[in-house]
Amino acid sequence: MKSQTIRIGSGAGYSGDRIEPALELAEKGNIQYLVFECLAERTIALAQLAKKNNPEAGYDPLLEERMRAVLPTCKKNGVKIITNMGAANPVAAMNKTIEIARELELDDLKIAAVTGDDVFDLVKEKNYKILETGEDLSTIKDSMISANAYLGMEPIIEALSNGADIVITGRVADPALFMAPVFHEFEWPLKNWDLVGKGTVLGHLLECAGQVTGGYFTDPGVKDIQDLAHLGFPIAVVKNDGSFFITKVPGTGGQVTLATCKEQLLYEIHDPAQYITPDVIADFSNVTLTQIGKDEVAVKGATGKKNTGKLKVSVGYKDSFIGEGQMSYGGPGAVERGKLALEIVKERLRLKGFGENEAKYDLIGSNALHGNERSVNNEPYEVRARVAVRTTTPEDAKVIGNEVETLYTNGPAGGGGATKSVREVIAVKSVLIDIEEVKTGVVYKTV
Repeated sequence: MKSQTIRIGSGAGYSGDRIEPALELAEKGNIQYLVFECLAERTIALAQLAKKNNPEAGYDPLLEERMRAVLPTCKKNGVKIITNMGAANPVAAMNKTIEIARELELDDLKIAAVTGDDVFDLVKEKNYKILETGEDLSTIKDSMISANAYLGMEPIIEALSNGADIVITGRVADPALFMAPVFHEFEWPLKNWDLVGKGTVLGHLLECAGQVTGGYFTDPGVKDIQDLAHLGFPIAVVKNDGSFFITKVPGTGGQVTLATCKEQLLYEIHDPAQYITPDVIADFSNVTLTQIGKDEVAVKGATGKKNTGKLKVSVGYKDSFIGEGQMSYGGPGAVERGKLALEIVKERLRLKGFGENEAKYDLIGSNALHGNERSVNNEPYEVRARVAVRTTTPEDAKVIGNEVETLYTNGPAGGGGATKSVREVIAVKSVLIDIEEVKTGVVYKTV
C-alpha cells in the first residue's frame, strides 16, 4: 500500500553545516528520510582535485563525522539517508560508509552510489558555449579540472526502489534530493509536470536547512529570532496529493513563519515563473503560504512544465592566484593611517609592474563592503587595511602580502597584526548538454 504521508528532514544546507540538528531530526523528528545537501558550485571542483591526488578521496570531508553521528539512530528508527556528500567520488563515499557501519556494528543496510554526473571526458571532446559569457569552452579547456552535470531525481528513485537505505550521489540538482523520496513513496509519474513542480518547491524550501527556520533570516532589532545557538532544522510533512507544510522539532530554536519561508522561496530564484531544473521548469509565481499553526507553514500552488531536455554542467578550472595582505590600525587617526598604508602599497606595486592587475584596496570597517567610506556618528576607531591582487603565478602573488608586511617598519605608525596569504582561484563556468548524452548508473553494496 502506498504511503499517505511522509516526513522528510533537512540535515544540512552546505558542506560545513552543524551536525547536531541532523541527529535531533533523526531522534525526535519522526521522519522517514534525512537529507544532507552539501554541494556548492565550486565544492565539486575542489573535490575533483582531491580525487586526482588520492583515488579514494574526493567526497565530503565531513561525511565520516556525519555518518558516525546519525547512522545508529537512523538505523534504529528506520530513517533512510539521501545525500550528495559523494561529491566527486560517490563510490568511495559508499565504501567509507560501509566501513563506518561495520565499525558501529550495524548490519542489514543497503547503500547505493549514484554515478554518471562526471562528464569531464564528454565535455572535453566538444566545444560548447559558456552560458555566462557566450565564449567557446575552448578558451578554458587547457585549465579545466572538472565537469559535472546536474542530474535529476530519477537515479535516486531507482536506488530507493531497489531497497537502498542510504543513497549517496555526486552532483544532482538540490531539489532532486528531496523530491526523490516523495515520488518513490507516492509512486507519482515522473512526467506529471505539476507534481514535479510541487516537489521542486518542496525541495527548494528545504535545501538550505536552517535558512528556512530563521537562521539566515535573522536581523537583530528588525527580524528577531530566538535561540539561534539551538537552531532546529526543517521538516516537510508531505501528503500524497502534493500538499505539504514546513515545520521543525518542537522545542528547538528558530521559527517557521510566513516570513522565513517567503525569504527562502525567493532565494537564488531568477524568474519565479521559470525555475529550470533537470526534472522540470517549475512555476512558483502562484505559490501561496499559510500559517496553520506554531512553526507550521502550509505551501501550495506550484506548477510545472516539461523539462528543457538539457542538463547544466558546472565546469571547474584553474583561473588565477590571489595574493593578499592585511594590517590593522587602531586609535585616533586610524582611518587616515589605513588610507596611507593602502596608498603606499599601491605605489609599491605599481613600481613593481602590478599596475594593470585586478586589485582591491579596502579598509575593513570603513569601505570594504560597499565601496564608499561610511560611518555612523563618528569615524571608526579601528580599521584593517586589506590588499588583494589577482596574479597569474603564485610567485607574483607572494609579493602582495610581503609588501603589506613591510608596513610594520616602512608605513604609518601603529600598524599591527599583519597577515599574508596566497591562494589558487578555482573558478566555475557553465555549459548545457543534452540529457541523452549523460548515462547514469547506480552501484550497490550491503553491510
